[in-house]
Amino acid sequence: MRPENFLLEKYMGIYEFSAPYLLCTSDCETITVSELLSFEEGAEAGLMDLRLGYTEARGGKELREEISKLYGNISPDDVITFAGAEEGIFIFMNAVLSKGDHVIVQFPAYQSLYEIAEAIGCEVTLWEMKEEDGWKPDPDFLVKNIRKNTKAIIINSPHNPTGFNFPKEDFGTIVNAARENDLYLFSDEVYRQLEFDPGTRLPAAADLYEKGFSLGVMSKAFGLAGLRSGWIAARNRETLEKISSLKDYTTICSSAPSEYLAAVALRHSDRLVDRSLGIIKKNLEILDPFMERHSDLFEWVRPVAASIGFVKLKNGVSATDFCKKVVDETGVLLMPSTVYGFGDSHFRVGFGREDMEQCLEKFEIFLKNNY
Repeated sequence: MRPENFLLEKYMGIYEFSAPYLLCTSDCETITVSELLSFEEGAEAGLMDLRLGYTEARGGKELREEISKLYGNISPDDVITFAGAEEGIFIFMNAVLSKGDHVIVQFPAYQSLYEIAEAIGCEVTLWEMKEEDGWKPDPDFLVKNIRKNTKAIIINSPHNPTGFNFPKEDFGTIVNAARENDLYLFSDEVYRQLEFDPGTRLPAAADLYEKGFSLGVMSKAFGLAGLRSGWIAARNRETLEKISSLKDYTTICSSAPSEYLAAVALRHSDRLVDRSLGIIKKNLEILDPFMERHSDLFEWVRPVAASIGFVKLKNGVSATDFCKKVVDETGVLLMPSTVYGFGDSHFRVGFGREDMEQCLEKFEIFLKNNY
């Protein structure tokens, strides 16, 4: 199996640690180890006393217990941890899919959500989101495209890169379609808890459906990307065992310090999520008038969740050329839609970092000088 180059990660590899103003990042502002340890009495001493040996292959019990509390019907034995979300995607696809299987994938998408299936030899139907409908994909398309050899439905909500979140009725349609056809439902939920209106938060797929697999990570809502700690939660023990067996060929187990710090963080998850949402909402108060001022050049469907949005360039401007010119002249990094394989007319903007105002100031100077 040889997947094509991961375009988004290659793009970030070029610019992420050289461009001074990152206006496209998908994670939220992080904190220091010292700040995290200050959340809990005795946490610093616990870290200093931590022995740096191997950890449990499925994830330490303490961490899996904390992860299970994020769900309604999940026990610690229903959780497997990974070195970030990407490993979870890779292993799930390889554990469940075979050449000739058919999968339906919400699109645009983080590339591995469809690329791994294609590399395995699966038939992939892209369930395209409609910008004119607020990025809502057509539920009827999903139902009509289920075949005899369909094995899985792959979704991401809240969504990267649009900030879309499925309405509850449509999510119910997805779950029912999976159940009625005995399909796996792989739900990328890494932006869950970043809904601007908590009332729109969807249930986790793992809670609702016996073959639902929920992907989570510490990077997004919790702002702790450097821990490289992700997980899959599911009640299908047979498939979880297959996933666990494949993990023996990748990382085997996770970093002991990362697991310890992730467990501390999850015991204070509300505090971290509230902090992230506070940054996001403050930044949107700056970004909304910015978009209005430049409505002759940009338009977007305002996100309803997550820390990212997908902006359309008007007048036929190439997103690839535009983003390159912006970063070359100002150091402001945007992300063109070509890295998603979704045309050349959009770019991703991120608003989960604390330097949003400085980034927009530089970007605005560029726009005044060039447009």
